[in-house]
Amino acid sequence: MHKPGPYWKVAGDRLESGIADGEDSYAWEAQGWYGYDFNRLRWKTEGEGRTGSAPEHAELQLLFSRLFAPYWEWQLGVRHDFRPSDGRSFLVAGLQGVAPYEFEIDAAAFVSEDGDVSMRFEAEYELLLTQRWILQPGFAVDAALSGVPEAGVASGVNSSELGLRLRYEMRREFAPYVGIEWRQSYGNAADRLRSAGEETSATSLVAGLRFWF
Repeated sequence: MHKPGPYWKVAGDRLESGIADGEDSYAWEAQGWYGYDFNRLRWKTEGEGRTGSAPEHAELQLLFSRLFAPYWEWQLGVRHDFRPSDGRSFLVAGLQGVAPYEFEIDAAAFVSEDGDVSMRFEAEYELLLTQRWILQPGFAVDAALSGVPEAGVASGVNSSELGLRLRYEMRREFAPYVGIEWRQSYGNAADRLRSAGEETSATSLVAGLRFWF
C-alpha cells in the first residue's frame, strides 16, 4: 500500500575539485525536498571558488514545487546570492522534470529586488555503460535581460558550460566521478573579462563525489 508521506530526499549532485590552467578550484551543487507526491518544499544550492579562497559565487534557493504532469513540476520561491557582491535576492519561477529521451531539465527565471531579469537553463543525460559505470553529459547556459556590473552580470547570454562526467556507483547512493568541463563567456560578459585581463574560456579536469539519501 502506498504510504501518504511526507517524504524527503537530499542529493549532492556535485561535490568536486578541478584544475584549469594550473589553478585549483572547487564547486558544489546540491538540492533536496520535503513533502508529498504533489506538493513539496524544495531547496537548491550551488557555488564555486578557487581552492584556499572564499567562494566567488554562492547561492541558495527556497522553493515551493507542485507536480502538474508526470515527472514535471513548476517551482516558485526565492533565491539569495551570498557572493559575489554583498548579496542579492530574487524571486524565482521555474520548471524541473524529465523530458522525452530521459533528458533531465531544470529551467528558471529570476527577478532581482531591483527588477533585473535573468534566466538559467540546465540539461543532463545519463548513459548507462554498465550497471555501475554511468556517463553523464550536461549543458548549462546563463542569460540576462540587463547588465548588473557590480554582480558581474552582463546583458545577453553570459556564459555556457558543457561537461562530461564518468561515475562509478559503488552503491546507488554513492558514486565518485571524474570528468572534463568546458566553459565559455559571450558578448558583454566576455568583454568585461578581457578588460580585467581574464580568460573568456576555460577547460577544467574535475573529480568529485555524487551522493543522495
